[in-house]
Amino acid sequence: MTDHRYTQTDTAYAGFSEDIVETAAIEHIRDLGWAYLDPADIAPDGPNPERASYGDVVFEKRLEAAVARINPSIPAEERGAAIRQLLSSETPSLIEENRRLHRLLTDGADVEFQGAEGLLRGDKVWLVDYDDAENNDWAVTQQFTVIEGRRNRRADIVLFLNGLPVAVIEVKNAANENATTDAAMAQLETYRREIPSLFRTNVVLVASDGMLARIGSLTADRERFMPWRMSGVSNLGTFDGMN
Repeated sequence: MTDHRYTQTDTAYAGFSEDIVETAAIEHIRDLGWAYLDPADIAPDGPNPERASYGDVVFEKRLEAAVARINPSIPAEERGAAIRQLLSSETPSLIEENRRLHRLLTDGADVEFQGAEGLLRGDKVWLVDYDDAENNDWAVTQQFTVIEGRRNRRADIVLFLNGLPVAVIEVKNAANENATTDAAMAQLETYRREIPSLFRTNVVLVASDGMLARIGSLTADRERFMPWRMSGVSNLGTFDGMN
């Protein structure tokens, strides 16, 4: 009987391709409870678009629905004001914006409105439900095209929390000796430089060659990308990897 187990030879990865690695990663993420969004279906020109253009990176309807669901006692106007804080930019620096939005996502957005007694009261609008994970909107898609300026890039896998892109996974083909985790990290660096809007709310970055995966934050250099097992994707909502 032929032994089909992989060995550390050139034939070990026969049949591997980036598509196979990407599909395997997507299936694992779906098994963890993330809803899969077909890229052709949700594209701006698709039958069920999640965004108005390829320059948009936030699924605003999902964000608005999640914020309303998480904050039922907050008036719609104030919920909208909190979302505008999230979507607007205060600085051209990606790192500073990422830190600002990290605080907004973890600490909530401060708002003021008139209560039932007619008195001005302060409260918070929460953009993520940390008490009930199932009250959030968890979604994953692949081959996510972003056009920013004259740059047209397509990320392999993007994970969305309440419509916000919080993780980007770049995969390479283990059968190609040049397609290493270093090559995947280099691709992520290109994305950060050329389509920074995708990373404003980023929590983690993952680079994989199909056999090994490394995880890091937006500000981590290559030496600080640590070995990672995919099971950790279920905990992305904790924001431990941000900054």
